Formats: sequence, structure tokens, C-alpha cells
Amino acid sequence: MRLIFSRSLILAATVLLAACLPTTARVAPETTHLTWPPEPEPARVSYVRSFSRAEDLGISRGIFERVKDLIFGEAEQRLVRPMAVAVVDGVIYVADPGAHGVHRFDSKGQGYALIGAPQGAPLPSPVGLARGAAGEVYVADSALARIFVIRPGAKAAEPVALQATLHQPTGLAYDATSGRLFVTDTTAHDIKVFNRAGALENTIGKRGTAPGEFNFPTLLWRTPQGHLHVTDSLNFRVQTLDEKGHVLGSFGRQGDGGGDSSRPKGIATDRYEHLYVVDSLFHSVQIFDTAGRYLLSIGGRGRGPGEFWLPTGIFIDSDDTIYIADSYNRRVQVLRYVGGAA
Repeated sequence: MRLIFSRSLILAATVLLAACLPTTARVAPETTHLTWPPEPEPARVSYVRSFSRAEDLGISRGIFERVKDLIFGEAEQRLVRPMAVAVVDGVIYVADPGAHGVHRFDSKGQGYALIGAPQGAPLPSPVGLARGAAGEVYVADSALARIFVIRPGAKAAEPVALQATLHQPTGLAYDATSGRLFVTDTTAHDIKVFNRAGALENTIGKRGTAPGEFNFPTLLWRTPQGHLHVTDSLNFRVQTLDEKGHVLGSFGRQGDGGGDSSRPKGIATDRYEHLYVVDSLFHSVQIFDTAGRYLLSIGGRGRGPGEFWLPTGIFIDSDDTIYIADSYNRRVQVLRYVGGAA
């Protein structure tokens, strides 16, 4: 009887409090007008917005969540140290070692969740994401040395059974046609290729400075044409490979001038095959053409719109919307390429 009474009391309190709680209004888009290069030059990239929590994207908290916050205090559900971003059908996934999980922001479905490992266990170091073929997202956890997959609507990430040992997985890329998963294994200085069944199909590279060799490679991007772009971080370059590991080209060098590298991390391409390279220590994103010629820089250290503090991952959607994990500003900044093919 005491248990029934307690539940009835909580339910009554919930109904009463719900009537008093304000509803969460949808957040208006930001109005910052910022383009690169600066006016009067023709704009190539424009600033859209940034976000740190679900409310920034207009995602309302449910009534029971708001009642729980009122009774027990509001639980912070914001980005802590975002490292990677992936977008699937408008749902935004952000890998966040600071929060020990992957944030899932679903504006259409009005839902937010922090996704961890099975049975409520955390993901201590999720640092890489890749979009799968059927709405799923693959996650590389560098501390656990495991790959996980988040299915659409799932409450936890499932471990992927791979038939090889990983040392420090970071970057991921997925080939939807063949079902192959490409994994950058940073401290092994190679890229491991797994088939649909999880068997190791190929190992690309070894430690070194020659073409096709790596020195602490980090993140990956696969183009629709099947090219793999790899940030070869401590060789201070980007290498482009075909899916068998043959080198198609490379560019980059250590330095502090335009187009030089200091600590390249995230990499992605837009529909015109421009390459965007995030450089954490430059606090910027540099854009190159397909031949590796430097075109434009975005950012610089700071906290304002279009400025960064140790950015890492980048994702570019099919409409040329650009998502950048601005790690130590605890946010994702959203830009858009508007410059056309030139």
C-alpha cells in the first residue's frame, strides 16, 4: 500500500507541476552574418550557427524530464569535449569523450539522448564516427580499442565483432556498397580494412615517411568516388589512397604559413571535392582543391562565431552543410559552402 500511495503521490505531483511548467520554445536561428573570405570578396563559406545542447537546436525537453529537473535539479545535457560529428537523415551525432558517450540530436523527432555502451556502461573515449548504410553510425572508442555501432533509435551502442586486434582506433570510414569498414589505428600507424563479416581484409601502411606510410594517422574521409583521404598527423600531410591502399597523391608540410600543417585532424570533402582539413593547433579549417593547392582558411583561436579552440572532427553533408567539432569551446559550429564549383 505504501508503494502504491507513493506512486500516486508522484503522479499527482507531476500533473500539478506540469501545469505550472513553461513550455520550451523553439530557438530562432542565429543572425550572425559572417562569410569567408571577408566582404567584398565573393563568399565561399558562410556561417550558419553553433550549438552546445538540445535546446539550441529547438529540441524540447519532455514533460517528465522537466519535472525530474525541477525536483532533483537540472542534469546538464550539453557538449563537454566534442571530437567528431556525423549526420544521418537530419539526426546529428556528436562523439564526446568529456560526456563519455555520443550525443544524438533529433530535431524532427524532438528527441535527445546520450548514447553509451550496453547495460549503462560509458564510452570513455569516443573519437571517431562514420555513417553506415541503413541509418546506423559507427563509433571508434580509442580507450576501449573497440568499434561500436548505434542503430536508429537504439538506447545503447552495440560492440562490433571484428576479427583483429586494434590498438588505438580513431578515424572511421564506411563503404555502403561493399560493407567494408576502414579504421585508422593510430598507434599501429596503419589503416585496417574489415569486410562485412568483420574479418580483416587488408592492412594499409606501416610507420614511416614514404608514400603510403604513416606517422600517427588520425581521421579518415571516404569520397563517393571511393577515394580515402587520411590525415597523416605527424608527417604533417594528407594522403589520398584508393580502396586497395595505392597512393593517389599527398600534400602538406610542417610550418606556420597558409596551407602548412601543425596538427591536422579532421578531414572531409564537399560535393565539388574541395578538401577541408581541421588543424587543431592552428585553431582553423583550411580548404584545398583536389590537387592539394591551398585555397582558404577559416577561423583562428577565439570564442566568437567562426573562431575555434582546438577543433578536431568535421563532417560535410550532401547539401554542403559543414559541421565542425569545436572541442574546447564545447560546441559544434555549422557552416555552409556557398561558392559553387570554382
